[in-house]
Amino acid sequence: MRKTNVKSPLLLLLAAVIWGIAFVAQSVGMAYVGPFTFNAIRSVIGGIVLLPVIFFFDKGKNKRTTAGKKTLILGGICCGVCLGVASNLQQIGIKYTTVGKAGFITAMYIVLVPVLGIFLKKHIGVKVWISVALAVIGLYLLCMTEEFSIGRGDAYVLLCALVFALHILTIDHFSSMADGVQMSCIQFLVAGLISAVLMVIFEEPSPGAIRSAWLPILYAGVMSCGVAYTLQFIGQKDMDPTIASLILSLESVISVLAGWAILHQKLSIRELFGCLVMFGAIILAQLPAGTQKER
Repeated sequence: MRKTNVKSPLLLLLAAVIWGIAFVAQSVGMAYVGPFTFNAIRSVIGGIVLLPVIFFFDKGKNKRTTAGKKTLILGGICCGVCLGVASNLQQIGIKYTTVGKAGFITAMYIVLVPVLGIFLKKHIGVKVWISVALAVIGLYLLCMTEEFSIGRGDAYVLLCALVFALHILTIDHFSSMADGVQMSCIQFLVAGLISAVLMVIFEEPSPGAIRSAWLPILYAGVMSCGVAYTLQFIGQKDMDPTIASLILSLESVISVLAGWAILHQKLSIRELFGCLVMFGAIILAQLPAGTQKER
């Protein structure tokens, strides 16, 4: 077992709180600017915020080879494309659903990651299939209306969760070959570029509207992208990845609490039970496999 100090879980918990509250910032920002404008600015801010972090962590490191730089850039671009698509789907979805529902449906990526692993010829245990079944039940309770149809916003966020799962797998592929913070900086800039292109094509942002949304955009860019990622990077270094994932998955719970406390968004008893079932699926999907003694 890896030894964990008290600081590491607290840093990860703070990251989860920041990400959970970010759903409120995203929802409030949509009252002033379009989803592509919001993501374009926040992503670029996130990339800029990470530059001093890169400078700090890069001190004393050996210079990369040409092959290493190519891998870093390729990984950053691939992750940035996934992040750009996922974040814009999420931002559009938040316009039509509540903050709490968006947070829990987004957390479905934790269950979808091992399922997508089937296509990479990874073994999928019974535990994961139970998680998937619970997640489907939770989604039904959370999203389905009496007419047996999923809401427009919920559908966008569910697609966002699928792309976020692809994003996680892409990070997993490149993480051992490139610096995480540097790759994250590149991915934010790529995601910002993708969002900026979509912004120019589909939206007409005005300086006045952007100024009105400065606080939620700044929070999403500085806190959600820059600070929270750095907290995750530092906190997860000395922690068991399973425990780290469990702490970070509290983001979904924080999103519900933040939506209730700040935006006064309420969930029905049925929707709250759906959240509870989905959270159980998320936790079950992250529990370590192996023998009873190993667990």
